Amino acid sequence: MQARVQEGEGTLAVLTEEMHKVAPDRLPALFNRHAGELGLEEVTIYLADIRQDSLVSMPEGAQRPSHRLSVEDSDAGRAYRTGEAQTLESRTSGLQVWVPLIDGVERIGVLGVHAQSLDKPTLRVCRVLASLVALAVVAKSHHSDTFSRLQRSSKMRLSAEMVWAYLPPRTMGTDQVTSSAVLEPAYDLGGDAFDHSLIDGDLHTTILDGMGHDLLSGLTSTVAMAGCRQVRRSDSGNLKEIVANVDGELERWFPDRQVTAVFAHLHLDSGVLTWINCGHPTPLLLRDQTVVPGALERAPQLPLGMGSADEEHVWRQDHIQLEPGDRVLLHSDGVTDAHNQAGERFGEDRFTDFLIRTIAAGEPAPEALRRLINAILTHQEGHLSDDATILMFEWHPTRG
Repeated sequence: MQARVQEGEGTLAVLTEEMHKVAPDRLPALFNRHAGELGLEEVTIYLADIRQDSLVSMPEGAQRPSHRLSVEDSDAGRAYRTGEAQTLESRTSGLQVWVPLIDGVERIGVLGVHAQSLDKPTLRVCRVLASLVALAVVAKSHHSDTFSRLQRSSKMRLSAEMVWAYLPPRTMGTDQVTSSAVLEPAYDLGGDAFDHSLIDGDLHTTILDGMGHDLLSGLTSTVAMAGCRQVRRSDSGNLKEIVANVDGELERWFPDRQVTAVFAHLHLDSGVLTWINCGHPTPLLLRDQTVVPGALERAPQLPLGMGSADEEHVWRQDHIQLEPGDRVLLHSDGVTDAHNQAGERFGEDRFTDFLIRTIAAGEPAPEALRRLINAILTHQEGHLSDDATILMFEWHPTRG
């Protein structure tokens, strides 16, 4: 047993070195070449498609073409949804193990592993191997279109291509906070965008909604996001400077376009939330699986790009003390305003009730939002008339 463990550790070390030099489309061949040394028969890399509806396998030559598995109706999908390994046993073909591929707390896919038997050391090898695969995919995605092409099932509009290029991972977090986001229509985005980032141990979040639903809408949102990051990455990066910078750049370059937005900063040690709402729907506070009425409702301020970037204008910052376990919801109006053919709006009550029930059922935040955005799509017969974006962050300082 000890010899097998040492051999497996040596093979994992070799894979760690070799994966840096292999081309992205050769990753499946690399890992399968060493599968036997790890006590495995075969591995398959599955990546979640851009809408998180399917898991798409990376092909490996003509004998192993790419194929899709449903996120909702497969064992692999269950591993993706729950973040826990799934095992399926067959008398004739041995064991099939599905291990989530996770980058930090961001779900990127599932590793399919076939083996004749499975013990604790082998299962540990599978988990470490999944971590290596996730690292390789994330690292190589920055200089290759292999994975992006695989994860698409339709042609993407130029405005959507531009927005996706600027977006961060959908989920991020630490032992103190988790932030997750979803947005639709994935292939036909207009002016919606989101951002979240950890800065000196604190969380900064942004949600943006550019006026209209065309290429210029996407352009104004990406400029707003760039203006936010420009200040955020400076020595100061406070909210008032961020908003003033974004407002001024939009007024300068797009005088006929406006953007609504919420910029928020959560101090992770104290739980103090500071935010500036620029004409955007009011954020919601969930506490103990209940919406706290009016908790984040404040007097409205102007949208960005309306000429308020002058020396006399002062943007108002609002503050609130969060409690451990609090969740804050930022959303665009396309979420609550989504209506079906009968004219029935999805509405804020349906929006929050669905999310509360999903969280109460034990679903992790990324899965709860995935289910919610699918419910909104179903309500509108699969065709949104406006972008729908949701960002939710939870302050959990005691989780560690």
